[in-house]
Amino acid sequence: MNFWKESGYGFADFAELPLENMLIFIPAMSREDIIDWLCWNDHNGIYRDEQSIKELGNVMSRDEGIEIMIRQIEDGRPADLRKL
Repeated sequence: MNFWKESGYGFADFAELPLENMLIFIPAMSREDIIDWLCWNDHNGIYRDEQSIKELGNVMSRDEGIEIMIRQIEDGRPADLRKL
């Protein structure tokens, strides 16, 4: 299942959801869904397995991806809207 196709949410739309709503949807995301969002949000990041193995010697876990995703979304919000 591809969360983005099935849910109808775009990457930017998802990032604008309240944190409480995001936390409801995140369990439905696969590791690949999370990587797709991270690559869209941070073009210079190292998220895809092949590049990660080549440059870092390992791959990002789904849980690590979730942590990074939430942090990037929260860091991009105005301070008065941050929840974490």
